[in-house]
Amino acid sequence: MEILYGCCCGLDVHKDSIKANLIRNGFEGMEDVNEIKSYGTTTGEILKMADWLRESRCSHVAMESTGVYWKPIFNILESEFEVILVNARHIKNVPGRKTDVKDCQWIAQLLRHGLLKPSFIPPTPVRELRDLTRQRKKLIQERASVANRIQKVLEDANIKLSSVASDVLGKSGWSMLESIAEGTSEADKLAELAIGRLRAKKQELRQALEGRVTDHHRFMLKQLMDQMRFMEKMIGSFDQRIEEHMASFFEQAPLMNAIPGIARRAIENIIAEIGPDMNQFPSDRHLSSWAGMCPGNNESAGKNKSGKTPHGNKWLKSILVECAWSASHAKNTYFAAQYRRIASRRGKKRALVAVGHTILVTIYHVLKNNTSFVELGNDYFDKLNSNRLERYYIKRLERLGYSVSLERNIA
Repeated sequence: MEILYGCCCGLDVHKDSIKANLIRNGFEGMEDVNEIKSYGTTTGEILKMADWLRESRCSHVAMESTGVYWKPIFNILESEFEVILVNARHIKNVPGRKTDVKDCQWIAQLLRHGLLKPSFIPPTPVRELRDLTRQRKKLIQERASVANRIQKVLEDANIKLSSVASDVLGKSGWSMLESIAEGTSEADKLAELAIGRLRAKKQELRQALEGRVTDHHRFMLKQLMDQMRFMEKMIGSFDQRIEEHMASFFEQAPLMNAIPGIARRAIENIIAEIGPDMNQFPSDRHLSSWAGMCPGNNESAGKNKSGKTPHGNKWLKSILVECAWSASHAKNTYFAAQYRRIASRRGKKRALVAVGHTILVTIYHVLKNNTSFVELGNDYFDKLNSNRLERYYIKRLERLGYSVSLERNIA
């Protein structure tokens, strides 16, 4: 088998240790080497390993993407070496031969012959933005959990505010919750705190706010409301920080904003996951496969066993499905027509994945070619299959007993 890299190194990375196998064979007239060394994972130990690789004239380094333990090594080595991060599922060794030494040897052998497929690692600014957006999403999920716990406390106290107010944590609802937590129990006084359209439901509010609130309920409400305020403050801080980072991508944001279903927060999340440079992906199909937004390919003996979507970037996948749901409700758009067309045959969930895939392909070409989005229109599929559509409706009308003749309207 052809040797592509004359001097390379395979790393087996763990929390506290690194096993490194350096292979050098006929590289620039230097002596052959097949050496295994062990290092720690502290900064000093990683720098020692970098010095050893540099002295050995190593050009390529490969390691598995094990949790977050690869990150400090990648951050130090990426400036001097070609570091290849590999999905652990793609480089499984022969069963029954599992040790740290054999793992690093196996990785080095595969790297030496060019048999490793590198994972997509965006540049540092995109990685930092990714950390921010992912943490913000976690905070939003935690805020939703706190809101659910507030609702549980209200139900336990027999306060049926959610049955009358659509948003319990809106301005009116929040004022009522604060008043309840401070000790107010009279339903009339609480109902008077309603503002806006909710004031028209005072009678329903009085009935809904007539509960059995104890000191325990008030204590729980105070703590959960304080936690909600803290979560809101943290989310606001992340929003501000993300906005500062997005200043580096001011060219891409307007192009993406023109695509139906994509708003400011979606743009931030998508840029954080795929970056602004589409040259990282050879084609839109590669990007769709990496994101897990395309049909699976599992064929054996000429039979397709499964079309289930592959594992991909779960963060990007969820964002695209949310964008697809928003785009499916936009009026007079291609995405809405595509959603209705597929949902009628395959169901809503498959339709959302299909629309999300189309949105991702659109983003790829918009960013790659630096071009504006062009709306195909709600009637795109009708025009695409106009003759077949005519025959279909004529047959349906004839079955109902009508005689049909068509005359094209020439504008």
